[in-house]
Order: sequence, then structure tokens, then C-alpha cells
Amino acid sequence: MDRNREPPVPSGFPSWWSSLLWPIVFLILIVYFLGIYSGKEARTISYSEFKHRVGLGEVAEITFRGREITGIIKKVETSPQELKKTTPPRVSQRSDKSLQEEEERISGQFKTIMPALDDPELLKLLEQHNVTIKAESADRSWFGTLLLTLLPWVLIIGLFAYGSRKLGDRLGGAAGGPFAFSKSRARLYTRSDIKITFQDVAGLSNAKKELQEIVDFLSKPSKYRVLGCELPKGILLVGPPGTGKTLIARATAGEAGVPFFSISGSEFVEMFVGVGAARVRDMFSRAKKEAPSIIFIDEIDSIGRVRGSGLGGGHDEREQTLNQILSEMDGFAPHESVVVMAATNRPDVLDPALVRPGRFDRHITLELPQRKARQQILEIHTRKMPLAEDVNLETLAARTVGFSGADLKNLVNEAALLAARKNKSRVEAEDFEQARDKIIMGVKRDEMVSERERKFIAYHEAGHALLAKLLPEADPLEKVTIIPRGRSLGATEQTPKEDRYNLSRTYLLNRIAILLAGRVAEKIVFQDITSGAADDLKEATRLARRMVSQWGMSDRLGPITFSRGETHPFLGRELAEQRDFSEITARLIDEEIQRIVREMEKRAEQILRSNRDRLDILAQGLLEHESLSNEEVDHLLGFKKDDSDS
Repeated sequence: MDRNREPPVPSGFPSWWSSLLWPIVFLILIVYFLGIYSGKEARTISYSEFKHRVGLGEVAEITFRGREITGIIKKVETSPQELKKTTPPRVSQRSDKSLQEEEERISGQFKTIMPALDDPELLKLLEQHNVTIKAESADRSWFGTLLLTLLPWVLIIGLFAYGSRKLGDRLGGAAGGPFAFSKSRARLYTRSDIKITFQDVAGLSNAKKELQEIVDFLSKPSKYRVLGCELPKGILLVGPPGTGKTLIARATAGEAGVPFFSISGSEFVEMFVGVGAARVRDMFSRAKKEAPSIIFIDEIDSIGRVRGSGLGGGHDEREQTLNQILSEMDGFAPHESVVVMAATNRPDVLDPALVRPGRFDRHITLELPQRKARQQILEIHTRKMPLAEDVNLETLAARTVGFSGADLKNLVNEAALLAARKNKSRVEAEDFEQARDKIIMGVKRDEMVSERERKFIAYHEAGHALLAKLLPEADPLEKVTIIPRGRSLGATEQTPKEDRYNLSRTYLLNRIAILLAGRVAEKIVFQDITSGAADDLKEATRLARRMVSQWGMSDRLGPITFSRGETHPFLGRELAEQRDFSEITARLIDEEIQRIVREMEKRAEQILRSNRDRLDILAQGLLEHESLSNEEVDHLLGFKKDDSDS
């Protein structure tokens, strides 16, 4: 787990509260013990009993506190017979022992409450029997008064401090009071926190070569300064999601052995004006104190988009944050060894001032890993995994074309989960195969399909598979299945022998024909078509459109590219679609797209009609086995290996 250099912020009350806790507890204990040893508790008697005792001369003194009367009853030695005579009629029937217990109980301190009606005879009665009369305010004691006075303020101050701390935590502040949200939220990883180097990153050889120069500059700056070199201020990592941009940035810090500040672009901007710029200043200030160091800003396109763009435009908080980043990068002195690395998968939307020389002037592109790199990535992720003998990582790497590093890690994890679900002690090749199918085609569905629909699906997939076997320069067939997975009712999988970087016209036309073969097979066999070819038609149309409008593969239009299909990065897809050609040209483009698709449909129909027997055999095999590999398809169709490869 990555650790932050700064100590964790407590989630409860602020730190000064603990310094007041023990004095408050001590004061409560003092008051408690004073209450215990304050004397004998006063007994409560009725008002009539009180007046009766006054008339007997047993009350020495009383104290008026509002309508409450407290006093002291003198203990008089009286025989039971005399006590009976002086006892009111309502208690005269009690026994001698009961009267003595009553006398003992009410002797000493007492208290009673005056009725709501005034009693003008009470003062005369008290004066006649020489009772000392005292009066006190009806207010509470000094402790109660102090408590009622201070308690609201203590609660208000405590709640304010607690809310300020919570607000600071929510807005990214550290332990620094209610205005700590302006502090940078960048997580600092020290030299001891970063455990990975370039050896732990598979593939990305070109990126490592570019970044090795930064590592040498940070670790041995004198070697370059003698020659008058200056450290590059900004490095922009560009690549599809999951290609390892964050990983290679952290490995660069681990290789150089310097502190690493990591933050996402979205963590700068809050609802308060100026917070983003303040956080940028604080982050660069911290990085300069830790120099040499590396600042890594992930998803920089969230704050680095072209200024003044969008429907509203204007000078918003995001633009202020971007302006502050530009200003801070311009303020680097030559002796300040701070490198700013940023990652994005949308370099086309970045502001030109951000990528000009002197700022993010070095761009490193991270592509999807090739076969050898995929094998190395798989070896890294399976180092601590018990693998069965039938697992061949080289073969698995060849069958994962188009997988990113994150996809490969997910593949290994899914295979391990499947093996654990089956209570296996080792991960087998079957688990990797099922995990791969799950990632590419989706989770297997257990729903029942009618026999008629199964036949439609079988002939549909058989059409794809047969044309993939017969057309030249097509990707080799890997697997065909009619098992429902994800959103599809069946799938035909093709895997290229090697990674493709250029797509020829012949390959693209064959690809369109293979996509249309499923729909054509339905038409040939059932004289009907279904909606199962929706995704095939969409992909075929997309390829034909790009051939005509972007790749210059139309003889009628010639080697010209058109902006049709390109969208503005900020506005709506259809709202801001650019068109730099006339309506006549747009009509020609549509006609060419339609011509290519129709010609490939006719070609697929001719091939399938001439191989109708093979189509029936392959469809029947799918209905019987549900899934067929490339070798099983060759066996059913009677193809030899050499014929299949050709």
C-alpha cells in the first residue's frame, strides 16, 4: 500500500480539544465529590407538617428560596405519649414505634414547597415561635450559573472547530485550520516508499530510453551542466488508457531515487474561486523544498484544455488553475531540479501554451504492448501465481492482441478467480481461456434459446467462420461459438499472426466481406434476415467510411481526405462536426461507401453459395458442439494445415 509522508489527519475533534479534556474531567470529578460530601440530604415534608412543626417550636431556622422553604428541625426528646398528643389527627393512629421512626426521619434538615396561594399567617407564626428567617435569590448556584453561561460557548466553538476540520478534510486540506483546503492534495512518496524501477515495468522500451536521460540528470546533474544542458521542465506521457503512464512515471522516480508528488488534475479545482491556483502554488513550493523531485499530474486534460473553448468560453476557475501551472513552470530556476510529468489520453485537446517548448516540450507516446511485451507483462503478473504445466504464456500473449497492460493484469486476476472458484490448487490454461472469453465476449448467459433461433445463430456464425477460412489475407480463425455471452448470441473470433500497424486495402475489403457474411448466410439458407447483424453492419460501414474519407482508398474520389467523421473535442459530436466539402462531394462519399458495402456483400454471397455444403457442415457442427476451435473447423471441413494457412 502506498503511504503518504505526512501523518494522517485525525477524523474526530481538533487536536486542541485533547488538551482541554483532562481538565474538564478533573473539574467534573471535583464537583461530584463535593456533592457527595456536602452533607446530609434534606428530607421533603408536606407544608401542613411544616406548619405543625413550627407550632410545636421544633423549627429553629428556615430559608426562603422562591416558593421553596428549607430549614432545620430541632431534635426534641419527647416520650411517645407526649408525641401522640402533639401529632396531628391524621397520623394519631400510628403505633409508638412508628411515631418514633417518623420523628427520627424528619429531624435535621428538611424542605417543603409553599402553595400557590399566599399564606399571611405564616410570618406571624414564625415570629411567635422565634424562628430565624433567611431569604436567598431563586437563581441557581454559582456552578450552575457558570455551567449555563459557558456551555453554549464551548459547544459553539467546538462545533465550529470540528466543522472547519471536516471542511478542510473534504476539500483536501491537512492539519492547518479552517483554511487548510487551499493546501495541495498531492500525495508525497519518499525514496523509501517507491519500490519499483524500470526492471518492474515490462515493455515500453522506447519510453524507458527517453526517461533514462531524466533519471541521469536528476541523479548526476553535474554531468549535463558542464555541457550547458538544462533539465527538461515538463514531460507529457501520451497513450491509450491502461498502457502504464502512471506506472512508468512512478518507476522513473524510483529509478532516480527522488521524492514523487502524485495528484490528479481534477483535484485542483473546487467550487471556491482561487482554490485551484492556491493548490498549484503550494504543490510547487513543496516540490522545490524537496528538490530534486518529480511532480506527476494525472489526467492533465481535465485542467489543461484549450482556454476560451466551449459554448460559454470565458475565464473560469479551470483556466485560472492552468494559468498558475504555466506561471510556475516558467518560474523554475536552472538550479531547481524539479521535473513535471503529466499523463493524458487526449493530447489533441491540450492548450498550445501548455505544450510549447519550455513547458511540456517532451512528448513520450506509450502504445499498446506488442507480443513480446505482452509476454513480459504476463510473466510479471504471474510471478507469485502457481501455474499448471499446460500454461504457455507465449501462446497466451499471441492470443491477446490489442490488450493493454491493465487488460493483461485483469486477465491474470480473472483466471485466478476462476481457478479458486473451482477449488483448484494451480491455475490452468483452461482458466486463462475462459477468462479471456469473459473479457472479450462477456459473461456466459444461461438463458434458453429456441431451436429456430439456434439455427439462425449457427448459420450466421458459420458464415463468418467459413469466409474467414476462404478469403486470403484475412486474420486466422481462432474460435467460433453460439454460446450467448454478454450482449451477443454468438461470436467468431479471429487472431492475427502478428501485430498489425498498417491495414491494406485488400485486408479491409476482406474484413468487410467477413462482417457481412453472417447476414448473407441467413439470407441464403432461410430467405430471411434477423437483427443479429446490427453490430456487423455498423463496423462494416465504419470501415468503408474511413477507407473513403480518411485513407484515400476510393478510385472515384482519389487520394483526398475529408474531415467527415471527425468531431470537435469540446462541443457536441453533431453540433460542431466540420465539413470542408460541398454537398456534391458528400453525395459522392455516400455513394462510394454504399458501393463498397454492396460489392462485398455480393462477393460474400457468391463464395457462400458456391460452398453451401461446407456451410451446412459447419453450422451442424456448431449446433452439436456449440463451440469449435480452428483445428476442429479444419477437421470438419477437411482442410489441411497448409490449405488453412494459405
